[in-house]
Amino acid sequence: QAHVVESGGGLVQAGGSLRLSCTASEINFSAYSMGWYRQYPGKQREMVAIITRDGNTDYRDSAKGRFTISRDNAKNTLYLQMDTLDTNDTAVYYCAVFGFQVYWGQGTQVTVSS
Repeated sequence: QAHVVESGGGLVQAGGSLRLSCTASEINFSAYSMGWYRQYPGKQREMVAIITRDGNTDYRDSAKGRFTISRDNAKNTLYLQMDTLDTNDTAVYYCAVFGFQVYWGQGTQVTVSS
């Protein structure tokens, strides 16, 4: 059973930056694709960015050019660098590991103030 933990959320002003981190233990980290999702209150979780085990990436349109997903397999850590944040980015952000099942973290709140 993978243990997935996100960190790095917080309060930031519009136009600012945050870097989210996700550590995953008890799994063969480098073997799996991983991703960042976010969820607005009362809404379904939506994909923000995905990175395959080979390092290929994909982003939702609103994240392209502003967010960067990366991974450090030596540290079992996934990152999401978020720049030029706006109020629409306010949400709970979740890390997902696509193993034999999808493993989720507990989420980290990102709040962008105007």
